[in-house]
Amino acid sequence: MAVLAAAALLDELMGRNRNVAPNEKGKELNWEDPEYCKYFLVKFCPHDLFVNTRADLGACSKVHDEEVKKLFDQAKSHKKIFYLEEFVRFCSSMINEVDRKIVKGKQRLALSGKGEISSLTPAQTQKNLDQINLLNERINGLVEEAEQAGNQGNVEQAQGLMKLCDQLKDERDNLKKMNDNSHWSATAELAAAQEKQMEVCQVCGAFLIVGDAQQRIDDHLMGKQHVGYARLKAAIDEIQELIDNERRSNTESGSLNTVRDRRGMHHHRNKRDNRNEKISRDSRDKPRRDSNTNGRDRRSHHYDAYRERDRSERGSDRQSSRHSHRR
Repeated sequence: MAVLAAAALLDELMGRNRNVAPNEKGKELNWEDPEYCKYFLVKFCPHDLFVNTRADLGACSKVHDEEVKKLFDQAKSHKKIFYLEEFVRFCSSMINEVDRKIVKGKQRLALSGKGEISSLTPAQTQKNLDQINLLNERINGLVEEAEQAGNQGNVEQAQGLMKLCDQLKDERDNLKKMNDNSHWSATAELAAAQEKQMEVCQVCGAFLIVGDAQQRIDDHLMGKQHVGYARLKAAIDEIQELIDNERRSNTESGSLNTVRDRRGMHHHRNKRDNRNEKISRDSRDKPRRDSNTNGRDRRSHHYDAYRERDRSERGSDRQSSRHSHRR
């Protein structure tokens, strides 16, 4: 990685053709070469967004060239859509990862509040106090009855009353403990809420202090990690819109070509049908024309034969008349 970074720095300072001899021709730029970073050509390289942060992806192994990026922007090739789709896939995987981080952070904050002693409401606390006062009166009355029974020599009765008195004392102590714990729990929760209440950033998943100083909030919003994920989300929406427009235009052009092809097919089909119909009509009319021609030929032949016979007869008549005159 260090070698690639040094080579990129030298290319930037001395030009990409720094090792080409004076009589040699430099390599022609082509954005389709695999050495160039596809993400950089489309928008930006995600490896450059999170340098020296927890989300650092490391140095990019491909070449970032501004001139090649200009060639990519000016190109009209249909291959560009594959570069756009690859950019959206890679950035979406990073956004999905930070979304999982946000969900886990919210679950962690929710679980951190469990297991604590819930504080009693003021009504429940007052009810416990009233019950404690009743128990105190009951206990004092049982103690007096037990003393009287002991003075009268009823030892068993006195022992039973003292045993019941002990049970009431245990119930009274439990109610006092509940009130004391509720008081300390409410005080601790209030102090913790006032001291630090956390939330999860919806962009980068970092933990933030609610009501923190404005300077610390501004530092977080301007940090590399927050700005990087915000740029990723905005770039995904922008490039996805370009992809949708490109697909829509391809679909419309494809539909137009289909209509043109269908019109051409109909035109050729009509010409072929007209040609076939003419051939069929000519084939039907040909025997009729041939029969008419043969009839005319036969009639002309008989007429010629008749004229020839008549001519010969008239010639023979002339010869016979000449012989008769001579005689």
